[in-house]
Amino acid sequence: MSDENLPDRITVLAKEFTPAAMEFHRRHMAEKGYRLDGGITPRQFQVTDGLGDPDILFDGDMYYAATFVKSTVDD
Repeated sequence: MSDENLPDRITVLAKEFTPAAMEFHRRHMAEKGYRLDGGITPRQFQVTDGLGDPDILFDGDMYYAATFVKSTVDD
């Protein structure tokens, strides 16, 4: 995918803090116009497709989430 076709928001999940934080630098996100949106925090992920109970993803394991947003989205 070319840089022009990248989504406005990208969320990276990692089992540990450091790999999630390093993605910003490893993928040169600043050069692509992204900034970190909020902190990098551990979260449990769930998905729902309607009014029923959500399904818990990743067996309920916590993952650190780092969301990168294109600087022009919320500026």
